[in-house]
Amino acid sequence: MTALTDQLQYNSEREPLIIPEYGRHLQKMINHAVAQESKEERNRLAKAIISIMGNMQPHLRDVPDFQHKLWDQLFIMSELKLDADSPFDIPTKETLNVRPAPLKYPQNFPKYRFYGNNIKTMIDVANTWEVGEMKEALEYTIANHMKKSFLNWNKDTVEDSVIFGHLFELSGGKIDLRNSKEDLSDASSLLKKQRKFSSQKKSQKKTNHQRGRKRY
Repeated sequence: MTALTDQLQYNSEREPLIIPEYGRHLQKMINHAVAQESKEERNRLAKAIISIMGNMQPHLRDVPDFQHKLWDQLFIMSELKLDADSPFDIPTKETLNVRPAPLKYPQNFPKYRFYGNNIKTMIDVANTWEVGEMKEALEYTIANHMKKSFLNWNKDTVEDSVIFGHLFELSGGKIDLRNSKEDLSDASSLLKKQRKFSSQKKSQKKTNHQRGRKRY
């Protein structure tokens, strides 16, 4: 029994796999291809390995540049030591070490994330309208929507002056209701509408679920 356990080799003692999902046997095949002296033999083995890799990931066959990806992975798993012909540009250490550019956060005003991006879009549209009753109505509609969004984030209450101040800031000073004598919708009314809308959605979802149930 002791002799058998002495022959066991744990994964922690083995060479780390570069791309583990392909398994250790494929890694050994690649290492064998790298060790071949004949380039003709290396090319033959490389094509055979690519074929095996493709069969291991059939769900990616319809992905654009699927073959390109396989060849890149082949060279990566060989640690760029495989000297074989490729139908694509062979990756280099420089290209593999290039870091992608950081993605910009889609929120235009992260200071007031609770309003959402749609509010900023509505404000930008309102800024393009000519002064008149239609624009004024849109401005108050936006302000009421902002108040509802604020209350969804903070269930307490909010003064209209706070909403008007935020709207002035988000519009770049182009929409100024700070001295308005017209009040926005009451907080309890906005929350009541929100609860009613949420209950309607839940009821509709329940109805759709019941309709989708099979009857035997």
